[in-house]
Amino acid sequence: MTETRTILYLSENDLEGLGITTEESIQAIEALIHGRARSKVWWAPKAAILPDDGRYMMATLAAADEPPIMAVKSVLLSPRNSERGLPQINGLITVMDSETGLPLACMDAGWITAMRTAALSAVAAKRLARADASVAAFIGCGVQAHSHLQAFASLYPLREVRAFGRGWTNIDALCQSAAALGLPSVVCGTADEAIAGADLITTSVTFSATMEPFLDAGLLKPGCFAAITDLAAPWIKDSFGALDRIVIDDLEQESLMTNKLADPALINGDLSGLVLGEVAGRGEAAERTAFIFRGHAIGDLALSALAYQRAYEAARGAVIRA
Repeated sequence: MTETRTILYLSENDLEGLGITTEESIQAIEALIHGRARSKVWWAPKAAILPDDGRYMMATLAAADEPPIMAVKSVLLSPRNSERGLPQINGLITVMDSETGLPLACMDAGWITAMRTAALSAVAAKRLARADASVAAFIGCGVQAHSHLQAFASLYPLREVRAFGRGWTNIDALCQSAAALGLPSVVCGTADEAIAGADLITTSVTFSATMEPFLDAGLLKPGCFAAITDLAAPWIKDSFGALDRIVIDDLEQESLMTNKLADPALINGDLSGLVLGEVAGRGEAAERTAFIFRGHAIGDLALSALAYQRAYEAARGAVIRA
């Protein structure tokens, strides 16, 4: 008799209802980084396909023995989805047992991507941002702005949120999220106005091959920290020399990429080195620091494993019998 196996499907609503906190996400990522140092965790460089019609397709792969989970994420960005009434970015994560290869779960990639990106930024911010950071500026007001606002509001004594973006719907939604946290918000007319004097800057501008860089790191205040989640596409790369410390997500992955996030000579190290103490965090209070993000499979693994374990224990999600 063949044993009946079940696969858990977790929708965005299921995932949002799990109550996973920023601190739990941070701990999960840091645990996997330490696990890799013990040869118990592995990840592969991000793979991407860029057709000449503006679509962007990517996949990440990571696995661990502790917990015994393998996660594969597939995501597609289609600029024409807006005309179809669909989100521009859609994706799916498959979770498998890393020992047997048996499928355990499928889950919406949108929530995982938002949470893991903010959590990765938070892991870096713990070591690179000032503890008294109080003014947060967001360049781009979509999903990543919301997840970073929630993360930073739980870690820092925020007193003001600044918003700059292209669509009033997104800007208004971010301001409402700030209000729900008891934080006043300021809608800025220019990106320069938003970042001037800010302590925490998050950029999450939607990728476009035709984007003209418009952000100047030289305008950042002494002591600030920037979480750059958008391949640094909106930043004037020559201005990164104004930063005192730059950390990226993964040096090995970066070495394989032709579109460098920053001049390699300016990069101090990666997130693993930062967590393991091999790369120095913030030194002087006046240092301008940045975490530049390409997309790290360890974040997808950490949040996918955490979500699967929490959903399994809480009996959430739809059960599919294989």
